[in-house]
Amino acid sequence: MQWIYQFSQQKRSWVLLAVSALSFLLAALYFQHAMDLRPCINCIYQRTAVIGILIAAIIPLIFMHFMTRLIAFFIWGYSGIQGIVVAREHLDIIFSKSPFPAVCDIFPNFPSFMPLHEWIPSVFAATGSCNENSWQFLGMGMANWLQVIFSIYLVILCLVLISQLWCKFFRPATK
Repeated sequence: MQWIYQFSQQKRSWVLLAVSALSFLLAALYFQHAMDLRPCINCIYQRTAVIGILIAAIIPLIFMHFMTRLIAFFIWGYSGIQGIVVAREHLDIIFSKSPFPAVCDIFPNFPSFMPLHEWIPSVFAATGSCNENSWQFLGMGMANWLQVIFSIYLVILCLVLISQLWCKFFRPATK
């Protein structure tokens, strides 16, 4: 626990988080623009959750302080939870046994003060169908992989938060 605590206090841990989120974002853009896999509305929401994790990682890189790390932990957790919820909903749509399959929206429901799909349509416009599941890797589709990715992000966050509490309150006194 001590190692996790100490590592989370260093900027390189936040660089690692930022690089991982940026890598997933670039992979999504590669799938969209190079492989012509059109993102659905759920894909866009999951992409936005990855961007949330990226933003969470950048905050402590700008100014490393207890409060900035606390804000980053909150954004990281919120984005991870939202990402896994949307991935689960996406999987429910893909694998629905209903004779009347669910239909997802065409336009993202971003706040009116921040219409990302209008500002940057090449990144945030939903042009695909939520029922599409053609891309597969190791027997799992994109929504499955995103559920795994967000789960890993949340497990890491839990370990970091537990280490914070452990080292603050339960750490044995040094001699």
